[in-house]
Amino acid sequence: QVQLVESGGGLVQAGGSLRLSCAASGRTFSGYAMGWFRQAPGKEREFVAGISRSGGVTNYEASVKGRFTISRDNAKNTVDLQMNSLKPEDTAVYYCAASLRGGFFPRSPYDYWGQGTQVTVSS
Repeated sequence: QVQLVESGGGLVQAGGSLRLSCAASGRTFSGYAMGWFRQAPGKEREFVAGISRSGGVTNYEASVKGRFTISRDNAKNTVDLQMNSLKPEDTAVYYCAASLRGGFFPRSPYDYWGQGTQVTVSS
């Protein structure tokens, strides 16, 4: 069992930055690939970024590539999402997820999910 808790969301103006963090507890964190997803009102949940178990490989959804950076610290059991140049369309609840099987792509199976943190970008 893995528990995931997101933090760092909030209200920011367009063009601003936020850093989300996801703290994991439970089983060995380095045994999981991790992902960030988001869900805007009235829309389906979508993949944002993923990172391998070691942190050496990352994967991004096209609309955030070059603006968002995913990273992890296996010593601290955390995975972060640095979000720069935020746009109103980035407004959503952001979730982190853990994959025991090691996938970090949009369609990879994710086994555990956090409760989410709200990000609101004003124009």
